[in-house]
Amino acid sequence: DVIAGFLYAILILVVFHPIVDLIDNFNLTYKYAPLIIITFEMMAVEKVEEQLAALRIARRCVPSEEPAYLLDIDTSTAAQPGSSRFVAVSCSNQSIRVYNRETLRFLREYSGHPGILSGVRFAHACDSVVFSACSEGTVKCWDVRSATQKPVQVFSGYPSNVFISFDVSCSDLIVCAGTEKVEKDTFLVFWDARGITDCASTAKEPLGVYSESHNDDITKICFHPIEPNLVVSGSTDGLVNVFDINKDNEDDALISTCNSDSSVSSLGWSGEDYKQVYCMTHGEGFCWWDMAQLDTEEPITLLHVVDVRESVCAENHGLHYLVGGLYHEKAGKLFLIGGTSTGNIHLISCSTDGLSLVGTLRGGHSATVRSFCWSPTDESLLTGGEDAQLLLWKPGAVERSLTNKASLKISSSVQKRVRVHNTSLKSRKK
Repeated sequence: DVIAGFLYAILILVVFHPIVDLIDNFNLTYKYAPLIIITFEMMAVEKVEEQLAALRIARRCVPSEEPAYLLDIDTSTAAQPGSSRFVAVSCSNQSIRVYNRETLRFLREYSGHPGILSGVRFAHACDSVVFSACSEGTVKCWDVRSATQKPVQVFSGYPSNVFISFDVSCSDLIVCAGTEKVEKDTFLVFWDARGITDCASTAKEPLGVYSESHNDDITKICFHPIEPNLVVSGSTDGLVNVFDINKDNEDDALISTCNSDSSVSSLGWSGEDYKQVYCMTHGEGFCWWDMAQLDTEEPITLLHVVDVRESVCAENHGLHYLVGGLYHEKAGKLFLIGGTSTGNIHLISCSTDGLSLVGTLRGGHSATVRSFCWSPTDESLLTGGEDAQLLLWKPGAVERSLTNKASLKISSSVQKRVRVHNTSLKSRKK
């Protein structure tokens, strides 16, 4: 009936649209239109879920001489169609490694950081510029085409700042970093990122700070993908704050405060025009809010799951942790990435009705997966973990590498040596 209605609707629109007297025929069109739209949306989502479940290893990087946990991954945007892209990885040995995006061939490493790294982010408009934040109170900018170990720009914080999170606006104009709590203070620190290659070796001072909206470590920062003035921050105080940084002061800038009821480990934007915000917690919880409902009487909470491990049945392998979220624009669907301590990766679909397992990627990692990066261009997935492996997954791929996976597993003695913190945020903040 739905297909027949669809064909009939097309016939009416094409042939009889000019005839006003046949207006009654359009009632049939409108009757079936919602069903047609819903059917196509369901088909699109099902296809995407099938593609995600069909991800297979296409490449894996050659193991480094010094194994380390791969804590964060980002990829550059190709400057021109067909040009090479880069992958940057922050590691637990306080280094940044750069690879070719397609081949995963190692290119260079920036080492010798005086503190713990809290992520990597490529500039949106320049494919060779990558940023990193460090616990010693700086955000540095590197040109990955250059072999020099010297950053092209340093954004310096205030003396007491210990940065544990950061991000770069979609316009590349603003850099923001979040601090650990020192005594009673915790800050969001902002810099003007314009002209980063014009004043190399000089330290840029902050534009200013937000200091009143969080009262504990700011664990995650994420700028809006298309609105450069919007940024969301999450903290171990359980709060997820959305700011409009175009406003004159912090009070006016704070658009919304959502409470996750637990320490925030990851967050991001989703939904049409990215009007939704989601977060994961160190207790493996999940919260999802709709910012479009802020000025309405409708509730903004779309879903709140206290412990995803208990709500998602991942066959006999279980779900041990969450890594982050992935918003699939084509399907208009939010997915979560989680996994097991043995390296299995679970793909989880989100809806207002709850969470459901889409598929499990096996045979790649041999230990906890710490990071991932989704590429909508070729619908591929990069993953990194505590086994020191960087893997590239593509739908239906056949692995070209003949590397013995057993040789890639870090021994327990090395794992102990490269641990990031003696006590993790998860254990400290419970």
